[in-house]
Amino acid sequence: MIGLRDDSEGPPPPLSRAPALAADVFAEGGILQRALQLEHRPQQEQMANAVAAAMRDDQPLLFEAGTGVGKSLAYLVPGIIHAMDQKRQMIVSTHTISLQEQLETSDLPKCRRLFQSDPSLQPYVDFRATVLVGKSNYLCTTRLGHALAERTTLFADADFDELQRIAKWAEGSATGLRHELKPPPRPEIWDLVNADSSSCSRKHCDCNKCFYQRARARLRSAHVIIVNHALLFALINAGGARAHGADADARGVLFADDFVILDEAHTVPDVATDNFGLSLSSYGVDRALKYLFNPRTSRGLLRKHGDAGMQQLVIDALDASKQFFGFLGNTLLAQRAIVRVREEGVAEATLDGPLGALHRQLHKAADRLEDGRERDELLEQVQRVKGLQATVNEWLTLGDKGHVYWAERSGRQQTIVTLRSAPIDVAPELRRHLFGCGTSVICASATLAMGGQIEPFAARIGADHAEAVIVRSPFDFDRNMRVYVAADVPLPSPQEARLALDTLRDYIRFSTGRVTGGTLVLFTSYSDMRAIAADLEPEYRAAGRPFLLQGGELSRTELTRQMRQLGNAVLFGTDSFWTGVDVPGDALAQVIITRLPFDPPTHPITEARCDFIRARGGSPFNELTLPDALMKFRQGVGRLIRTATDRGLITILDSRVLAKSYGRLFIDSLPRPEFTRLTRATREDQFLPFA
Repeated sequence: MIGLRDDSEGPPPPLSRAPALAADVFAEGGILQRALQLEHRPQQEQMANAVAAAMRDDQPLLFEAGTGVGKSLAYLVPGIIHAMDQKRQMIVSTHTISLQEQLETSDLPKCRRLFQSDPSLQPYVDFRATVLVGKSNYLCTTRLGHALAERTTLFADADFDELQRIAKWAEGSATGLRHELKPPPRPEIWDLVNADSSSCSRKHCDCNKCFYQRARARLRSAHVIIVNHALLFALINAGGARAHGADADARGVLFADDFVILDEAHTVPDVATDNFGLSLSSYGVDRALKYLFNPRTSRGLLRKHGDAGMQQLVIDALDASKQFFGFLGNTLLAQRAIVRVREEGVAEATLDGPLGALHRQLHKAADRLEDGRERDELLEQVQRVKGLQATVNEWLTLGDKGHVYWAERSGRQQTIVTLRSAPIDVAPELRRHLFGCGTSVICASATLAMGGQIEPFAARIGADHAEAVIVRSPFDFDRNMRVYVAADVPLPSPQEARLALDTLRDYIRFSTGRVTGGTLVLFTSYSDMRAIAADLEPEYRAAGRPFLLQGGELSRTELTRQMRQLGNAVLFGTDSFWTGVDVPGDALAQVIITRLPFDPPTHPITEARCDFIRARGGSPFNELTLPDALMKFRQGVGRLIRTATDRGLITILDSRVLAKSYGRLFIDSLPRPEFTRLTRATREDQFLPFA
């Protein structure tokens, strides 16, 4: 069982000193000011005190802290104190890599310097922190050793060359993490040596050599465990604390007796929804079956542990998979890339028989082996094939009435077909698996509220009874932010689409040309973004202006890094660029919002939720579409002012904020609701960037 406390060691730990020490640290003239010369922020003090009280009482807390409050220190300092006093583990979950890196490289070292600075805090100097990543990201040296020894069974010559490359890299790697290997390992080879297998365990591995077992040892002794939301909810869905050995009635979310911080918590509903449903792709089934036996290379696990009959069962299953997914691609997905499934039986259960036969024979083969690594690995494949069969059957029968089911095409050639499902209402899942675990769960973000109220967000995540607090940013937006709204852009409509696109292009050309620093242009449509980029990119290049575009070979992290470095780049982005992008200074001097970020109600999840709201007499627009758009809008605006000295412009090119009744809600959600109306006739005189 993972956890710091061993109840057999003696009496329970003393009461947490977190509330008292947080008050001393964050007060005006307190330890934080004296030791680190950081300015006193009343909002940060309020947050730290609220966090410490919630941790002490094992209560949930929803805290909206505007940009610049210093929320990371406000939860880390009391959290570390509470974790060490109580011998409990603090899980800190983030959505973006950039925040995770900030916690590791900046905020946690600040905490250590703070603790070193005062006698009352010195007992906490030696806190231990680690980052939790999924098992499949680690190399298992035990599996690597067996793969090298069994090359004739598992590998063709070209595959063995890749295995040797991995082995050579492992000799010099400190962590054994896949992302450190360049170029990345081939997925089908990495499958054979990563730690996501029963073969990688304390029973089979040398805990001093295996990268994953060493990481697990660090995890067991850590006071602070950093994780991303996607992995957090995947682990919760896989059993959470109970899967890690905790008693059924013990408190804890991931590990026994832990407590949880969810930073960037505005993303929790979407990430949780994505991880509490089914996801099975044609590519995933193909890889799973070829791990057992690959007809092309005549290699695989069943080369050693199976006979020709079992190998033929794999070939039969591969043929059935190709037929099943091919049928869906050619019928259900022939016209659209994403299609909701409303009725059972959209395809024949052609995979059920072959997978069932394979499952039974694998089980018999495992029963013939002595206890040990090879039997464990074969039994693991038994469960894997059984899981494939169960997933396909649930999808075909729409097995969970509380879920929406759909299929989608993806991949470069759009040839991968994926079966998907998701809960229509994720609140009951979060209420049961997160807020109902008897421990403190704290949600923090700069954007949780709508119209000054957190209650709608609380209801959506199943935290109806949590304390909710809002504190504003300490930044001087009146002095450092100017807001412009274009009044003459045609409203979105099929009839005006071409004219609207021409007008957007004209305004983007004008606005980026007038601002000497960097500009982030946020789109809601990939097609609009690409059409305008095709016209404006040559102009930017000719003027010597760096231009960056989402959707190419560069990741969001790399595009953001280049924007910081270049200083005056124009970056076009959609969806993921509305949140989590952090570019301080003049490198981001303007954010252009081309359209209000309403999600089209065509995705199966959105469509099903709209149906659900209508069925109980509600308004999908008021209860779902508008709140989502407001939160995303606030996130987009929040990309601009990242430090107390930042200055810049918010330029809104959607006249619905002026023409529609709900437009006022968007204006009121701005940090500075005063704005200047622009038209193409007046903008030369009225559009005034900072000097």
